[in-house]
Amino acid sequence: MAVTATSNTNAYTALNSGSNSTATSNENAASDRFLKLLVTQMQNQDPLNPMDNAQITSQMAQINTVNGVEKLNTTVQGLNTQFSQLQALTGASLVGRQVTLAGNKLNVDGSASSAAFDLPSNATDVKVQVLSAAGRVVDTIALGPLDTGRHDFSWQAVTQADGSPYSFRVVANRGATAVAATTLMHDRVDAVNTDAAGLTLETRHTGPVAYSDIKAIN
Repeated sequence: MAVTATSNTNAYTALNSGSNSTATSNENAASDRFLKLLVTQMQNQDPLNPMDNAQITSQMAQINTVNGVEKLNTTVQGLNTQFSQLQALTGASLVGRQVTLAGNKLNVDGSASSAAFDLPSNATDVKVQVLSAAGRVVDTIALGPLDTGRHDFSWQAVTQADGSPYSFRVVANRGATAVAATTLMHDRVDAVNTDAAGLTLETRHTGPVAYSDIKAIN
């Protein structure tokens, strides 16, 4: 008995329903199956209601779209693998390096410590106040007028260092107007980890830090 085909999506629907369990089949096999179904459909079409060129073109466009998506998925997967490998190589080169990240801790190494801050505009007077764990000001570093941008500073903790954690805050003014500075701390990378979330740096004082949170590599 002849098979009548009146829908311009019958061949594509048949292909999908017959290949759900073989989604990983290669695209050539899928194309062959589609073409066989299309030829069969054309051979058994209703003579009184034949498929026109637009129907055939539409179905060919659909299978080409499916193949294109499969190729794109394969390409993206390959790029993801390469990106993960590149991240791992980049991370390995950071071990032992000093990095800059958001924060206000002063990590004393011996008798010295360093940190940084960003100024959103010029300031006529800038001071860095070093704070004890209790929040008491133990030292003040006068930096004078500074321009917009990032500025590093160092703190010699010869008399103050006692093993306690220290932090800092920036007091900046332009005349009588306060300038809000963004504090940045320095830390050292001891190890790197890669997982589904991306690259994570194990820093000496801060702990795990996402690579995207690193402001600068010193």
